Amino acid sequence: MTEPRMTEPRTTEPRTTDGPWASVTACPHGPLLVRGDVEILLSDGSPAPRRRSTVALCRCGASGIKPYCDGTHKVIGFRTDDEQPSVA
Repeated sequence: MTEPRMTEPRTTEPRTTDGPWASVTACPHGPLLVRGDVEILLSDGSPAPRRRSTVALCRCGASGIKPYCDGTHKVIGFRTDDEQPSVA
């Protein structure tokens, strides 16, 4: 696998240039969606098994299948503070 590299934030479609690309999207009150050609390493340095090009990584800390998300964030009411307050 090639070394991951940084890309500009994406607002529409994936990059169309040659070479590997990756993106990480923080879902409000949910996981991080990782898309593209990256290697995910476990805490011991070994590669995490990965069968898909897009995976959801746990952000709440309660998943039973870490590092991947199993939806537990919904059950425990996990909230993120990355949403901007609305202006009235």
